[in-house]
Amino acid sequence: MTEPLRISYSPCPNDTFVFHAWSHGLLPGAPPVDVTFADIDVTNGQAERGEGDILKVSYAVLPYVLDAYALLPCGGALGRGCGPLVLTRGEAGPADLAGRTIAVPAVRSTAYLLFRLWAAAEVPGGVGEVRVLPFHEIMPAVRDGRVDAGLVIHEARFTYRNYGLHRVADMGEFWEDTTGHPIPLGAIIAKRSLGEERLRAVTDAVRASVRHAWADPAASADHVLAHAQEMDPDVAKQHIALYVNEFTADLGDTGHAAVRELLTRAADEGLVPAVPHGTW
Repeated sequence: MTEPLRISYSPCPNDTFVFHAWSHGLLPGAPPVDVTFADIDVTNGQAERGEGDILKVSYAVLPYVLDAYALLPCGGALGRGCGPLVLTRGEAGPADLAGRTIAVPAVRSTAYLLFRLWAAAEVPGGVGEVRVLPFHEIMPAVRDGRVDAGLVIHEARFTYRNYGLHRVADMGEFWEDTTGHPIPLGAIIAKRSLGEERLRAVTDAVRASVRHAWADPAASADHVLAHAQEMDPDVAKQHIALYVNEFTADLGDTGHAAVRELLTRAADEGLVPAVPHGTW
């Protein structure tokens, strides 16, 4: 019997929705998988250590792992109007973040990379301490005054007002306004050592799982909510609608151009290593 492929992704609704069919054996002929749920900071670290066969990671970590992993053209999160937000407890402007403590979901996250590009232009002198917290702990930390600001992702776009927080800036608006590209957030990568044939099988399985989810969204509903950390069902639906889109089925030329722009711009600023052309 074929050993299951080790796959790690977050318990967020977009990931559990996308991978439900594959992880539940609903795709005839797809390779079996052994699923681990993990926050993005954990999966980024797994990728850097070469742990796991298939991982959902931040696009920002690609320059550090592309020697061992290939970027798959499907399954990830890339889109418009879905960027990370910078939040504070009271009303504030970008200049008010100078020297302040900000919580982020991961130092190698795309959210933080976008924030660094934005802050270089908008925060005089830069922020102070950067503290990594699991994304679901960031808004409570800002609300309770344990940090001065928070960089949030995922469903926080829909719920931050429930915490009495204020939006300072939208990293997605910054990115789209300055580049015209959609926002690359989360990527699906697979080990190159699997070989071309198995990588094709993995890609086919991811695409089939996405299409299965779209064709029968009710099939995954209980699974999604079971892992959504007490998220309201309507918020979960909004989350899926925003992050699971045409780029999830196929990055295409537009998606790949957005990723190239992000990594090239970040490398030009000295924030990540340069990625040689054709590495993907």
